[in-house]
Amino acid sequence: MFSGIVAAIGRIEHVAPLEDGVRLTVEAGALGLDDVHIGDSIANSGVCLTVVAIDGNHVQFDVSRESLNCTIGLGAPGEVNLEKALRADDRLGGHIVTGHVDGVGEVLKFEPVGESHELVIRAPREIAGYIARKGSITVDGVSLTVNRVDGTDFSINLIPHTVEVTTLKRLQASSRVNLEIDIIARYVERMMAYQREAEG
Repeated sequence: MFSGIVAAIGRIEHVAPLEDGVRLTVEAGALGLDDVHIGDSIANSGVCLTVVAIDGNHVQFDVSRESLNCTIGLGAPGEVNLEKALRADDRLGGHIVTGHVDGVGEVLKFEPVGESHELVIRAPREIAGYIARKGSITVDGVSLTVNRVDGTDFSINLIPHTVEVTTLKRLQASSRVNLEIDIIARYVERMMAYQREAEG
């Protein structure tokens, strides 16, 4: 479980093929690995991955072909947002994030508006119904608040701090991003669907 509060920007330095996926070597930046052990979970741009090796300030993860097929940004070298799994006594500064990506969205707009930036994303149709105005969403592992929803498109305001300390600063129109919907919306929808089935 995560909060969507990015702790550091890391960098995928090497991608080694496996029989059914890849092994990533990630330089952890300022994350700090003193309390990280093999078997721990770390979110990489919103994707929960298990640590399989640690060497100095580098950490390795195995990523299945299935995970590569339903996410973006893990198949080649590049920057990633990093967050360690929450401890039971940690503050929940963002919202509850599982690290299970629900879909890949497309950036339609990323432009400065005053001191902030407006980010407009088109979500896959199958998850768009879970996105609500003033609700929470995770974009590349970053917990954000939705300002506006128009069909499958939604808008977010990014404050300067968020832009500075995450990889979101690199976005531009046509960029693709990992999206995770709010877990509360997921459970509400399932309860309502079950009720409809029971009544039908």
